[in-house]
Amino acid sequence: MMLRCLWSLLFASLLGAQTAAVTLDDAIHGALEKNLALLAERYNVSIADARIIQARLRPNPVLTGGADYLDVFGTGFNKENQAGPAEYTARLDYLFERGGKRERRVDVAQNAKAVTQLQLLDTTRQLVLDVDNAFVEVQEAKDNLQLAQENLRALNGVVNINETRVKAGDLSQVELIRSRLAALQFQNSVRSAELRMRQAKSKLELLMGRTTPVASFDVTGPIRRDTSLLVPEELQAEALQHRPDLLALQRDQARSQADIRLQLAQGKIDYTLSAQYHHQFDNAKGDSLGVFFSVPLPFYNRNQGEIARATLESKQIEARVRALKASIATDLQTAFQQYDTSRDLLEGVEKNMLAQARDVRQITEYSYRRGEASLLEFLDATRAFNETMQAYNEARANYARTLYLLDSVSGKAVNP
Repeated sequence: MMLRCLWSLLFASLLGAQTAAVTLDDAIHGALEKNLALLAERYNVSIADARIIQARLRPNPVLTGGADYLDVFGTGFNKENQAGPAEYTARLDYLFERGGKRERRVDVAQNAKAVTQLQLLDTTRQLVLDVDNAFVEVQEAKDNLQLAQENLRALNGVVNINETRVKAGDLSQVELIRSRLAALQFQNSVRSAELRMRQAKSKLELLMGRTTPVASFDVTGPIRRDTSLLVPEELQAEALQHRPDLLALQRDQARSQADIRLQLAQGKIDYTLSAQYHHQFDNAKGDSLGVFFSVPLPFYNRNQGEIARATLESKQIEARVRALKASIATDLQTAFQQYDTSRDLLEGVEKNMLAQARDVRQITEYSYRRGEASLLEFLDATRAFNETMQAYNEARANYARTLYLLDSVSGKAVNP
């Protein structure tokens, strides 16, 4: 009995954890932990660590064993034929790298890892923006669904009143049918709003790493509405200091300089020192040691191509840095224009349209219930109110999106 209660409590707690509405912070945290694309990108850091390990490795010595002058054909080795003697050798070769090649390899690999980490941070920045927009999309869909349900309740109330008036003989049957038809149209609007909300939720769940949508999934929290005004110059300064993609390119410049040093070092010749043990037997017996020193002659290959490639790559990265800085400035300007426009539109709807549309609908509905307004006037007022509220919901959502966009473009989303 006790075990059954414990299982019931555990199941209830798990069910509650799955059905609890998530905040924006919960959604971002879940995406950073379980987003499948981000999990795949994180492997790049481990791959970079493996390359550092490889860069630190020294050359392996080469052990060579040999057997020569073997009497495999049975001719024999003697003083008369002066053949042989048979000889066994064991040789050890070791390459001595010059020019600091190992240190240069490690430097390149470490800078490459830093670039990979910053690229991962930039992927995180883009993911956070996607989650922000998906979360706002769910919030907007919920508001539009509530609006559609409110309109449907109002129409159903009118239909109920019209049914009573028809029974009392105060209203024609045609007017009742018209009101029922209008209610059915608004019912279709509710179903469309429900579909849009389910789609928005599924998109957010996928970003959070949930491969199977949960029917009870929901979000909570108000749509973002910052009141303090933003300054473009401050945003641009933050972007140049914090944007991960710009920092990654700048760090890639350091990697390219390290690569140039590595390729210059690769152009320096390496020495190979060898030692060989000889053992002879049969008609001549003895042990001896041979020492060898070999140096390649750099007549043709001095790594000229790779040196030129690394130098040009460094110049290419410099050009990319300049291009990205110009792109960031343009993106910030565009995002700030969107922010400025969406703020003005939102304030305009709130000050000039929202209260008037609500008053017109309420007054027209009251007049229609009293028989002082026609059904067409009531439906026009309801549609005008619906369009105004949808515009208001869209303006609030767009304003929130521009705030999140500015956070992302300036790098504040990953460097709060």
